[in-house]
Amino acid sequence: MTNSQHPFSYDAFVERVAADPAVVGLVLKGSRAHDGMTTPYSDHDLYVVVADGTETGPARFADHRGPGLDLVVVTLGEFRGAGMPEWERYALARARVVLDRLDGGIARVLADRARLDADEAFRGSGAWLDAYVNSLYRSVKNHRDGLPLAARLDAADSMRFLLELLFALDRRPRPYNKYLEWELARHPLPDWDTDALLRAVDHVSATGDAALQRHLFTLVEKAARAAGHGGVLDAWGDALVLMRPPVGGAGR
Repeated sequence: MTNSQHPFSYDAFVERVAADPAVVGLVLKGSRAHDGMTTPYSDHDLYVVVADGTETGPARFADHRGPGLDLVVVTLGEFRGAGMPEWERYALARARVVLDRLDGGIARVLADRARLDADEAFRGSGAWLDAYVNSLYRSVKNHRDGLPLAARLDAADSMRFLLELLFALDRRPRPYNKYLEWELARHPLPDWDTDALLRAVDHVSATGDAALQRHLFTLVEKAARAAGHGGVLDAWGDALVLMRPPVGGAGR
């Protein structure tokens, strides 16, 4: 909803809307909040947080919009969690505070979104572990049975679940694919070699390499058991044998 008669740049919008007493916070997300990730096509994605009881929605700021300015208008109560979708969690985890009239209250919301609580992380990592093992098992079984396309597709699925698992084990929301390398370069996962992990994810996703999948599983199994998820793994019973490197084999 761009107003062609009064187009606002990002800086002009921030200056004007900051004068609105109903606005208690401005939060910049997306590529503009990630150093080095902007392109000529990057918008300014901005949350406008208004006091509870205030009229919200695009109409409130319709005459403030301009080219390259994408606004999400929410009440403070919504921003604190009641109305925020889970898929926005990473965006908020790495967002930048532009305006905070709550003495750090806006920044605290972002910090909370960046860190999963212990119970949430344990439940989530257990579920992602099971999903990862399920896709891994299907992939190596399809590889064994001479079904290369199915094996590659299941391998690619397993890498998505693996990343969810590893970030949940570190009590962090998984970054969007666009920001995966950016995130790991600045905030590596404990006990994981970033370059080796990214190479493995790339190679397995592209080829379904069964030997590399089994090698990777040995690392995942160790980390998962250390985190208390042995029961999830043991529930797979004898199927674990197919997912581990062959006894006495060279492996990867």
